[in-house]
This record gives sequence, C-alpha cells and structure tokens, in this order.
Amino acid sequence: MPSPSQPLRKLGSLTIGLFDPADPAKGHESTLRLIELGEQLGFDSAWVRQRHLQYGISSPVAVLAAASQRTDRIQLGTAVIPLGWENPLRLAEDLATTDLLSGGRLNPGISVGRPGHYDRVAAALHPDSAEAEEFGYERVRRLLAFVRGEPATDFSGVEGIEVYSDRVQPVAPGLASRMWYGGASLRSARWAGEQGLSLLTSNVVRAEESEDFAEIQRSQILAFRAHHPEGARARVSQGLVVIPTDSASAQQRAKYREYVRSRTPRTAAPQGPARTMFAPDLVGTSAEIAERLYAQAAFREVEEVAFALPFTFDHEDYVQILTDIATGLAPALGWQPAV
Repeated sequence: MPSPSQPLRKLGSLTIGLFDPADPAKGHESTLRLIELGEQLGFDSAWVRQRHLQYGISSPVAVLAAASQRTDRIQLGTAVIPLGWENPLRLAEDLATTDLLSGGRLNPGISVGRPGHYDRVAAALHPDSAEAEEFGYERVRRLLAFVRGEPATDFSGVEGIEVYSDRVQPVAPGLASRMWYGGASLRSARWAGEQGLSLLTSNVVRAEESEDFAEIQRSQILAFRAHHPEGARARVSQGLVVIPTDSASAQQRAKYREYVRSRTPRTAAPQGPARTMFAPDLVGTSAEIAERLYAQAAFREVEEVAFALPFTFDHEDYVQILTDIATGLAPALGWQPAV
C-alpha cells in the first residue's frame, strides 16, 4: 500500500437519515444514535444531508440541535442545505441558535440552485414570488451577512415594552468561520474560495474539462485554494461512499457488493445535460479501500473526509461500517482518534 503524502487529519461521517414514513421517529432516533456512536469511536465530525418531500432528513438543523444535547465534542455539520428552499434571515436565526446549543460545534454546509422539480413545488414553496426568487450566489451572500452580524434592518431600540435589534439574534461567535459551501463545478469552487468559505466536495461533480472523476475534483480543489485568502491552508472535505467489510458478516458483504454493483454503471460516463459524474462507491477491506483512495488524485489533496453512508442499509449495517472505518480504514490513512 502506498504511503500517504500526509496523514488524514479529520474523520467525519455523512448520512441521509432515511426513515420509514410509517414510523419516522425510529429513523430519526437511528440517526442520533449513529452520531453518538461516532463520538464514542473518535470521529471528528458527523454530517447530515437534507431532503425535501422525501423520506430523509428535511430539517437538519433541528436534528443537529437534538444531537448537540446528546454529544459533547463531535462537530455537527449539514451537507448540504440547499438555500433555494430557505429564507436566509430565518435560517441564520436557526443556525445561530443551534450553534449556541452545541457549544460552538455547528458547521453549516450550504448550496445554491433552483429547487428540484421547481415547476411542481413552486406554488407551495414561494406562492407569491416564484418567478422573482433569486437562486444564485446572492442568496448565500445574504445568509453570510446575517450570520456575520451585519444589519438586517434600519430599526432598533425600544418600542413600548419590546426591545428590538437591527441584527439577527442570537449572535453565535465564530459561526461565520465555520460555514462551508458544497460545490460541484469549477465556477462554484472558485466562488467559494473568493468568499473565504470552506469547501465540501462529494461523490458528484460536473464533467467540464475531463471525464476522469478524480482529476475533475482535484482541479476544483486547486481552483478553490487558488482563490481563497488562506491558499493551501483553506479547508476542503471530501465525501465518498466507502464500505469496509473487515467485520461484516457474509450476508452483509453480499448485500454491500450488490449495492455497489447496481450503482456502478452510472459512474462510467457523464449523465444528463449537466454532464454529472459520480464517483464509484468503494467496498472491500480497509486495506483495499485505503489503497484505492491513495490512488486518487483528489484524495491526495485533502486532509479531511466525511465518508458517506449508503442510503438504504439497516442500522446494524451502519454500526459495522462506522466501527470498521474508525478502527481499520481511518488508521490505515494515518488518522488518530480524537481524545
């Protein structure tokens, strides 16, 4: 196995928080238990995805607020909140509140773009302003301004017995420095760097200059750092699906390999008009996965990861995968658990 140029510094996990619509509480409880397990195993961070009108976490900030009361150390992140579904001022209030409840452990990841199936959901989401809504970077700028404590109104002071602030309350010191942007294109990577954000990369990119996933992702990471005030020290986290099988049962191994087999065809070529490319899921022993990761040009550029859990597995499968990541795969990548 090749030696890493630098050890993995931060280990994270990422989950969609899938649930059965007949018993959604059970699925949310499973997510919270996995975050607790991650802290016990020494993971540095736990991230949750966001899904709307689906059977996954729709309110990641609320879930992480709950997780903050059941953990003490682990960083809690969103990967990502699509801002087209949000009011930036209201979201800033929720983020700051949750960050304070967590003791300054929240890492909000955000993205832009029109909500999926917008023509079908616009009447419910933005009934009076559907055609006027702006879904680009300006929405991020508004959120960042509110999080940083810039004025949201020209009114403040006392009115009767009510006291008003011209800034979003509460204020969460340090939250602005923990904001991440989830980008899949060179343009987004450059823009995130210019804004001084951290960058979340995932198993999805746009094939703009190449059809080699790792090379595309590496070029985005380099572009991000070239435009970031901190240069090479700017934070980047990579999120790939990894499924170590060290302690898996024969039945689990068969299920995992079938899952990967069924998803592999989509990784062969760019998909759709946006030329979306997907990274292959990695299944095997920790040593095998580590070797494949070191062979990837993009992985060699990062010191932080948020390994994604597959969407459709059982709670016991996730426990096995997280345990093998923490005790086998991550140490093989040079990581040491938090103490």
